[in-house]
Amino acid sequence: MNASRKIALVTGAGSGVGRLTALALLDDGWTVVLAGRRAEPLQTLAAEAAERGQHAVAMPTDVTDPASVQALFDNIEREFGRVDMVFNNAGVNAPAVPMDELPLDKWFNVINTNVTGVFLCARAAFGLMRRQSPQGGRIINNGSISAHTPRPFTAPYTASKHAVTGITKALALDGRAYNIVASQIDIGNALTELSERMTRGVLQANGTTAPEPMMDAKHVANAVRHMASLPLEANVLTMTVMASNMPFVGRG
Repeated sequence: MNASRKIALVTGAGSGVGRLTALALLDDGWTVVLAGRRAEPLQTLAAEAAERGQHAVAMPTDVTDPASVQALFDNIEREFGRVDMVFNNAGVNAPAVPMDELPLDKWFNVINTNVTGVFLCARAAFGLMRRQSPQGGRIINNGSISAHTPRPFTAPYTASKHAVTGITKALALDGRAYNIVASQIDIGNALTELSERMTRGVLQANGTTAPEPMMDAKHVANAVRHMASLPLEANVLTMTVMASNMPFVGRG
């Protein structure tokens, strides 16, 4: 490995936005640690990177498990000695049903992944970034347009993304003394395997169901790579990247 390369961690790197962002960072010369629950897609991506002369390392991780997250950052510190950027991307959703019909295990799954998972990874990254020399780094959290306003029947996801905004702002404040900067990217209608269903119809605020415009998820990856490319003296605190014609502005 080229010792001058900076080290990035991407959670949820096995598919969708996480995978595309990892590829973009690799193209920019980063060494990328690939984290996610499923080992196989991480290992496939690491092998693809090696074929192109890039360096990616698969480290399967469950972000909801404190011991698993600690092991991830212990491995990063042991292998690389530092981490320069963390993209907290891993997240899940819940069924779009009336709140009283939502099984509680679905609520806890969303909160444990989208809130506790982000906190655990940010907490471990903050500690490593404080200890390493030179000190500092960048933490980018994956929010959502739901961090601003909900879709119908999305209380767990909406609550989780509002919480991510709170974590991001707290990190941005608390990190000042240690040259740690925090950002949030709020995404609307990026086309991935999970969001493809939206092209066939999504419940709207007026009770109708309608297909929605989508954008190539590569635009999200390019936005993250821009945020990651900035020197630590500059920061994109929040960015919304969305399909231009989606029902967000004026929703409801």
